[in-house]
Amino acid sequence: MPRVTAAGEPVPVAGEPPLRAAPPPRQATGLRQRLAELRGPAAVPHPMDARALAALAANPGCRRRALLDGAGVDKGALARALGAPANFGQSQFAHQRGNSFEARVKADGGADLVRLLHERLRDGSEAPGPGAVATPDLSAPGPQGRTARTALALREATEAGRWALLDHPMVSLDVAGSPAFLEPDAVVVHPDGSWTVVEIKSFPMVDGSADPAKVGAAARQSAVYTLALERVAAMVGEPPEGAGSTADTARSTPGRARVRHQVLLVCPKDFSNLPTAEMIDVRKQLAVTRRQLDRLTRIEEIAAALPEGTTFDLRLTDDGRTPTRPVEELTAAVDAVEAAYAPECLSTCELAAHCRARSRAAGLVEALGRGVRGELGGLTTVAAVLTAATDGPADASPTGDPAVDALRRAAALRAEALASRPGAVSCH
Repeated sequence: MPRVTAAGEPVPVAGEPPLRAAPPPRQATGLRQRLAELRGPAAVPHPMDARALAALAANPGCRRRALLDGAGVDKGALARALGAPANFGQSQFAHQRGNSFEARVKADGGADLVRLLHERLRDGSEAPGPGAVATPDLSAPGPQGRTARTALALREATEAGRWALLDHPMVSLDVAGSPAFLEPDAVVVHPDGSWTVVEIKSFPMVDGSADPAKVGAAARQSAVYTLALERVAAMVGEPPEGAGSTADTARSTPGRARVRHQVLLVCPKDFSNLPTAEMIDVRKQLAVTRRQLDRLTRIEEIAAALPEGTTFDLRLTDDGRTPTRPVEELTAAVDAVEAAYAPECLSTCELAAHCRARSRAAGLVEALGRGVRGELGGLTTVAAVLTAATDGPADASPTGDPAVDALRRAAALRAEALASRPGAVSCH
């Protein structure tokens, strides 16, 4: 049985004619066509990166984001066309600084980066010597080609049993029935066959520690890469066909491919441009990401529930910048997909400002936060909450609903406090 890559494509074998992938199933072809219709016939698919995927996994109940990301819709352009542009993102200066720091870290063929990783591992293994780090060429046409080339390079490096650095490899991950192509900063292959994800960030690490919020975001992002690499390792780490389990075979076969659950986070040391690093255990983030992605509704189910003719096509002019589709039509198309807004979305989703405005206009309690929403149970609107708090009987007898009883107790305490201060101004 021929081996296949992470993208499901056969790996060519030396001396044999190239293998051709089987034609895609009709259902998959129909889904791609439907997603292209949603995106717009002239729109180029917007790639989903690990940061967006981590944010999607953190809010698996948002069918709107799952569909838009799966269809490759540019949510930033869509938000601007709706009149609610996103107010977050990395500045051009920060982006350039990050690229400059990454180039410095990977200078000298990545040898310094691998030595830095070896120092942080402290596992007693032999340090890489001069010329000991291989840097395979990962260039290939298109994301599918790069994914296949990465899988082949990982297999070759694992079988070689030596240090190797893969600079910006590409792996794929199935997200609600649609493939997402991800590009880690680097992946290091160890001589024992294990792989380590390397995440390079431009925020400083002062006195050996960095901003916990930024480190947490980097850990969640690295967990997405680790999850995608585990899929590749399951394919390329299989023993050769026909190989037995004898002691001689075990001694002659390199270690089986596996992805380490500790990632290397590289940051500038203090406020200089010199790199320093720490190992971060991402097992917790990996388990959460895997569980949340499994909960995502499949994209074809979301698309099938949309009204006939729904599309997010902006109908851009010839310059590719100015949308011509009426805002009312775009708003109706976006509102046709159920969202799960929370204040945390403001820092992770381009459509958060639009969703917040719609949530506030409808008086939904989601605008107050997930914690408040969970405490209120079946009370889904602010009006329902106020009614439950103020329209109770005078004796405040229990209703059997913990949320309603708590609201009425709070309203009684508030009324008592205001009564004790006649000059206090009541607020609503």
